[in-house]
Amino acid sequence: MNTFLRFFYEFISVFFEGVATIFKGLLEGIKDIFNIKVYTRIINDYKGEFSGFEWVLVVISIVVLLIIIGLVCLLIYFAIRRTLRLRKNKLNQEDLLDEIGNLNEQVARLMKEKDEIMAMKVSQLGLQPDEDNTVSEDEMNENKDEENDVLGKDLDKVRFPKLCALDIKFNNFKPKKYANNYTLAELLDNFRCYSASKLHLYYTEPILRAFFGGLACGKLVILQGISGTGKTSLAYAWGKFVSMDSCVASVEPSWRDRTELLGYFNEFTKKFSESKVLVELYSARFDDDVHTIILDEMNIARVEYYFAEMLSILEMPSKDEWVIDLVPNPWPDDPKLLNNGKLKLPGNLWYIGTINNDDSTFMVSDKVYDRAMPLDINEKTEAFPCREQDAININASYLEQLFSEAITNLPISDKNIDKVNKMDDYVIKHFRISFGNRIMKQMNTFVPVYVACGGDEVSAIDYFVAKKILRKFEQLNTALIYDEIDPFIAYLNKEFGDNAMIECIQYLERLKKSI
Repeated sequence: MNTFLRFFYEFISVFFEGVATIFKGLLEGIKDIFNIKVYTRIINDYKGEFSGFEWVLVVISIVVLLIIIGLVCLLIYFAIRRTLRLRKNKLNQEDLLDEIGNLNEQVARLMKEKDEIMAMKVSQLGLQPDEDNTVSEDEMNENKDEENDVLGKDLDKVRFPKLCALDIKFNNFKPKKYANNYTLAELLDNFRCYSASKLHLYYTEPILRAFFGGLACGKLVILQGISGTGKTSLAYAWGKFVSMDSCVASVEPSWRDRTELLGYFNEFTKKFSESKVLVELYSARFDDDVHTIILDEMNIARVEYYFAEMLSILEMPSKDEWVIDLVPNPWPDDPKLLNNGKLKLPGNLWYIGTINNDDSTFMVSDKVYDRAMPLDINEKTEAFPCREQDAININASYLEQLFSEAITNLPISDKNIDKVNKMDDYVIKHFRISFGNRIMKQMNTFVPVYVACGGDEVSAIDYFVAKKILRKFEQLNTALIYDEIDPFIAYLNKEFGDNAMIECIQYLERLKKSI
């Protein structure tokens, strides 16, 4: 054993002596580099032999040597600094990993607490908290197969998967009949208080009366005005109020035809690209609730391009004729409410378009305005106190009934009808513009509903004439009718009373100022 120890000592000593020689040599080298005495001795040995020019070279040699030494020191400094920085980053990464581990432990603990709380709630319902209620993938596939079997369709293979999914959802659905017992005035007041108390959206009673009158006039209402005054929020609040969220279709500048609105059949995938508007149209066929589609910024593209067919169809007097062609020929697995590729539009759905009047949008043509009821919202209403009001459930058929009862029970008085007819003659004579039968029919609907909502008959006529008739003056050369505006204002004051037609007068005065 002693022999091995001597061997091992001599054997391993060779290695350590070599290491020691390295460090010793390194230290000796550093010592020699900074040995000022040797440098001084060498200079002293030769200083007697240097000429003037050689002394310049000596100084340059000293400076070069100092620069080299400085560069070496900088390299050593940066190397040490980089090593320390890498070490610090490594330590920070280790700290982050430790923190992530701690967070994972906390998440696991919170999930466990959540499961315990859920178990307590489940036990209160009479179920076993330890019971495994998770659904396996096989069970999910089995449930999906059962749903498909309801109508004998595989949703992955049909060309209208979203519409067929609605067929499955509403397979045994029966339209609900709500406890409808509202008057139009009560409905308006409830809507106004709901918007204020629940959504913090505030609207004046005249605006809401005009809104209800617009809903009665037809299926398209246009809310126009400057940006930020609450046009879209009014339509949104209406959907919330009737417990049926509005479908928002944000119109894009690229919309050129109805495929942008309803979707199209893709010949490559053999599936119909179903838009959310089409899905809303289809789902509204199953119930009697009030549905709303919001065409947000509808004039950012030309309305006549993508909505022309809908305008023509909604103009049909019989709702049985409200039919659109989706595909040219039927397939056996098409949705059940499609008849030979055609879809009947629901009667319980309204379209509400919002329009910003600025340079970035298109002008809306008479064809659209004549078939819609435009409402101007150019001012924000100040907040007002109001009672708490919850959303309601109301049948669309009952809302239509309220409109019909208002038309029957509160028709425009013969006196005011006579005044409107005389005004029609006056406008034809002086401005070469006529109302038309469609507008008169809409007036006979708008005014009674406006009055049933708590408004005044003359105020309703005033609002309707300003938005539906005087708007046509913008098509004329305003410079040529300038001299006719003041006499027309005087005529309105004489026939209907001083400032009774305030909306019309204000519009005419703005028109006069723009000339």
